[in-house]
Amino acid sequence: MSLHKELIDRDRKVTFHASTHLRDFAHGDAPGRVISGGKGIHIVDKDGREFIDGFAGLYCVNIGYGRTEVAEAIYRQALELSYYHTYVGHSNEPQIQLSEKILELAGPGMSKVYYGMSGSDANETQLKIVRYYNNVLGRPEKKKVISRMRGYHGSGIASGSLTGLKAFHDHFDLPIETIRHTEAPYYYHRSAEQAGMSEREFSQYCATKLEEMILAEGPDTVAAFIGEPVLGTGGIVPPPEGYWEAIQAVLTKYDVLLIADEVVCGFGRIGTDFGSHFYGIKPDLITVAKGLTSAYQPLSGVIVGDRVWQVLEQGTGEFGPIGHGWTYSGHALGCAAGLANLEIIEREGLTQNAAETGGYLQQAMAQAFGDHPIVGNVRGVGMLAALEFSPDPAKRTQFDPALKVGPRIAAAAMDENLIARAMPQGDILGFAPPLITTRAEVDEIVARARRAVDRVLDELANNEDLK
Repeated sequence: MSLHKELIDRDRKVTFHASTHLRDFAHGDAPGRVISGGKGIHIVDKDGREFIDGFAGLYCVNIGYGRTEVAEAIYRQALELSYYHTYVGHSNEPQIQLSEKILELAGPGMSKVYYGMSGSDANETQLKIVRYYNNVLGRPEKKKVISRMRGYHGSGIASGSLTGLKAFHDHFDLPIETIRHTEAPYYYHRSAEQAGMSEREFSQYCATKLEEMILAEGPDTVAAFIGEPVLGTGGIVPPPEGYWEAIQAVLTKYDVLLIADEVVCGFGRIGTDFGSHFYGIKPDLITVAKGLTSAYQPLSGVIVGDRVWQVLEQGTGEFGPIGHGWTYSGHALGCAAGLANLEIIEREGLTQNAAETGGYLQQAMAQAFGDHPIVGNVRGVGMLAALEFSPDPAKRTQFDPALKVGPRIAAAAMDENLIARAMPQGDILGFAPPLITTRAEVDEIVARARRAVDRVLDELANNEDLK
């Protein structure tokens, strides 16, 4: 027995894996893999098999694998101070420096940073802030938060409720009562009666649906709206033209806070420091994680805008110290990793590379798949891209879910030593390569993806599944 197989067999006996078919994995009917190393945009498993990681882990390893300078920064900090809590005004030097850097990147209007460990816990913090904010202002009924269908904001009880994907709700009794979901800004998925709409008209339709929901719920009960600048796990969907302009007008009209979930887009992924800068979003609160440390340490953040911060100060003046905290908030090793990561992004111009090489990625994807017989939509922005599959692209029809076309193509890509992600609620293949990716590496990603898609096309044709 190989060491790799032995490790996987041991793993099956002891580990509860995220987003996994638990029975099949535990009983050996689903594959496993032990990752042992990585360099640049590649990872290596315990058998020495090398893969291009076309999804940067989970959108997060922005600076690529094997960056020893981040490991060294963590090590130096661990020698000095690995941990002390940040309650009641305690701090550490990396936390102070990282907060200054984040606020510099976020730009005008942002005031303070609160830290956690993941995007999920950061969005839990957001919901608590929204409730506290309105209680301080004497508006106890203004507590509902509107998210979007197909949005992704975490997988906790509250953050999973904000998520608008069935798998995160079904059998978990979610969403909780104060969360609502409005129209997804998914132009390709618009229904038949909207088929003649331009992108701007569809954006206005989405804004109208949001306003209708606010009025139906009662403006005095709606506290906040949360959205990713680009839908991530819901399909990697850039918003249609004019979307954020139209949405923000509605939020302003009804005094609804705007939470920008920048967990995926933040720190350069779409070619700007934040997705909000790219789309002209002016949030009251911002959620960050993933690219903050490029996953070299767990760390998330809530960036609090001036408007909200003033009310939080007012609240503690009236009620005493705020009743919220995580044991590992502002963890010194996470903050040291974040500082080293952001320094690499700045020094190597990776945000600019995401814009320029990301533009090349979009062109290469369009050229390779724009007229492919089972590709209905090629989309993306910066270092985010997706292919959506259809048996009849002209009609935007969908494959029978039983065919599992998206997962089959992702598996075929894995056979080509390319990691791309089958996205939920559709036959969609997602790409989010590290921000260090070169044009030559883009060409290799696209070539491997094309071979994978063509292989499944042949299987579908041979089985007469294209009718």
